[in-house]
Amino acid sequence: MFIVTQVAPYPDGPSGVHGVLTQASTALGELAGLAGLEPVTVSDVGDVSPAELAHGGVLSLFTIGETPWSDAQRHAITDSVRQGRLSVVGVHSATDACRAWDDYAALVGARFDGHPWTVEFEVEIADRVHPATAHLTAPWRWHDEVYLFRDLRPDAHVLLRVAHGQLDMSVPEARVPECGFPLAWCFTEGQGRAFYTSLGHFPGAWESPTFLCHVAGGLRWTLGDDA
Repeated sequence: MFIVTQVAPYPDGPSGVHGVLTQASTALGELAGLAGLEPVTVSDVGDVSPAELAHGGVLSLFTIGETPWSDAQRHAITDSVRQGRLSVVGVHSATDACRAWDDYAALVGARFDGHPWTVEFEVEIADRVHPATAHLTAPWRWHDEVYLFRDLRPDAHVLLRVAHGQLDMSVPEARVPECGFPLAWCFTEGQGRAFYTSLGHFPGAWESPTFLCHVAGGLRWTLGDDA
């Protein structure tokens, strides 16, 4: 499992930096091991060859900014996913990366479009049997950034969303996107599978068994475990 945590500038300026990247990388590596995968931490995508990506496995993304994938790497990723050789696990700011790569949104499911809120909120469990959510009990309260999304894939299966009435719509830039407030989803791209969760901004997430089970279940699903 390639665990990519590269921070890169946006085309028009610097990107934000997440202080949990090292902690998240360690946790994702442990989850990879539990799933029978060899974790490979990638802080610079230039260290991964197109051939390695084409060989397959899992591409785990906790990225932000214009990740400098080469054209050959992009082709290897999209082709491997669509042929079912490579799965995708996107975490938090992965939807706020690769704005100049048109196919990227199809790999993570949507595009980040702002985060007016950093609050504690109740999570609505939209699918109670999926491996990423079956362990959850309602009500589940969580503290995190709440992202706005655009271009959510119409075939994205939403697993978690913000429960109704949890957000203060009077804060600056608050609005209700066309897709509402999804927090996690999964989908198939060709023969490949992808899972994404927008949660995980704060260190406490990566110390939470509940959250780690959520990510582990998403990973298992991308590997073909539907139960």
